[in-house]
Amino acid sequence: MQITPFHTSIEKLIELKKGIVIMESPNGFPLNETNLYMIAPNGDVLWKAEKPSENILFTKVKLNEDSSISTFTNSGQFCEIDMETGKIISSSNFS
Repeated sequence: MQITPFHTSIEKLIELKKGIVIMESPNGFPLNETNLYMIAPNGDVLWKAEKPSENILFTKVKLNEDSSISTFTNSGQFCEIDMETGKIISSSNFS
């Protein structure tokens, strides 16, 4: 499947049965949108990840054994994201 990013380049892909989780580069990505999302095999967007605050972007993403997604943000936050909905399960600050 050919994947075209929305705004920047693709930094990370996580391929799953349901679809592909994509994290685009935060460099130059619009702050009013989220750079982490999941697309279905047909190219439809299944969800866009909820952000812990408006002016942050995701900088790292990893699939966990419990099928959640761990993320880090450019503001020093760690978030656990529900893979089915893109909603934040939990978050905490590092700084």
